[in-house]
Amino acid sequence: MTGPDFTAASIAARVRAGELTPLDAVDDALGRIAARDPRFRAFVTVRAEQARAEAAALAGRADLASLPLAGVPIAVKDNVAVTGHPEGDGSAATSRVPKTEDHVVVARLRAAGAVVVGITAVPELCVWGATDTPDAITRNPWNPERTPGGSSGGSAAAVAAGMVPVAHGNDGMGSIRIPAADCGLFGIKPGRGLVPAELGVNSWFGMSENGPLTTTVEDAALLLSVMAGRPELAEIADPGALRIGVSVASPLRVMRVDPHWRAAAEGAAAVLGGAGHHVATARLPYPVNPLPLFARWTAGTAADAKSLDPALLQPRTRRHAALGRVLAGRVTAGPVDRLVSALESYFTEHDVVITPTLAAAPIPALRWSEKSWLSNVVANIRYAPFPSLWNLVGWPAASVPVGIHPESGTPLGVQIAAPPGGEARILAVAAQFEQLRPWTRVASV
Repeated sequence: MTGPDFTAASIAARVRAGELTPLDAVDDALGRIAARDPRFRAFVTVRAEQARAEAAALAGRADLASLPLAGVPIAVKDNVAVTGHPEGDGSAATSRVPKTEDHVVVARLRAAGAVVVGITAVPELCVWGATDTPDAITRNPWNPERTPGGSSGGSAAAVAAGMVPVAHGNDGMGSIRIPAADCGLFGIKPGRGLVPAELGVNSWFGMSENGPLTTTVEDAALLLSVMAGRPELAEIADPGALRIGVSVASPLRVMRVDPHWRAAAEGAAAVLGGAGHHVATARLPYPVNPLPLFARWTAGTAADAKSLDPALLQPRTRRHAALGRVLAGRVTAGPVDRLVSALESYFTEHDVVITPTLAAAPIPALRWSEKSWLSNVVANIRYAPFPSLWNLVGWPAASVPVGIHPESGTPLGVQIAAPPGGEARILAVAAQFEQLRPWTRVASV
């Protein structure tokens, strides 16, 4: 099963039609994982025996022919509960006690017919923009010397290497969109409240959301519809003629945007303009003061680390959490409310906005866990300043592949964002772009 057949939509359709058994679909994915994961280290756990047993049981379900994800092998990120396995969260400090029930999103995926074949690597407590665990460095299938991003880096590497057709991720400051851009995938962070979050203590003060990482927009819409319990989201509509804002300047005036990333966004906008949309350059009203975002990032980490032994945390995470305890009192609604008001004004003239997803190519695949807190923070902010605005306000945003960086050999991506409730519109625009400019779905590995 290769090429266009290795998508969630194709696998589920073939299983529903009786052309493919769930066990065959799972065995195919497990074979790919066995052959490819030793190079990329996307998985922290491969559920070979359990997945085969679950696939065999799935074949006997009376409703198999109606399941939207019938037999689809899926990877799940290691910061949500999967029954029978610890929730490691990339840390030596977390409990090794297996979970006794699934996270609600995992339960929904399984109820829809998906089979969890493995659990994917994350950086410690999902704080960082590159993925390395205490045991391994996760690598980008397009260029193994580069990171697949973070914190959903293991999920992105698993999909980009063609080990699984789709994967679960979540996004607190770009943790779906950064890996999607790094690995040439489509990834969408839904707006607040569409998909149950329930991540850590407080989902980083409401900034974190669960969502899909896929090779096609169709698959993303399908997974999102299941995660949200909203079947209508699987039906991608024609976007019509939209007003598209284009904002390519860095959110941080002191940091430059790589010209290839800027050109990717401008080129994508031109393609959509040629399809009949009204496209206009219009800088987003980025906040001048980074403290509201920084306070949530650090204080959210502090909340998640509170019950853990600090001696077992990595030094960078320990310092991040310590800053969060100091800054917790600065997590207030006022600055965010003012930002929301500015964005609402912006979107009176635009239906969606396009930006680069990243400001630079993926950073090197290193043991970032052994580097200083400052070097981690600077590296993360310098290459990924664009995504976090949409976490702060809780609005939907996605990353769409648009080509290959000529120097790093890794993919380029553009971000499409919209006001609350705009997930279907983002999917429609992305699907139209995919039709006009199809991308290579997986790396050659």
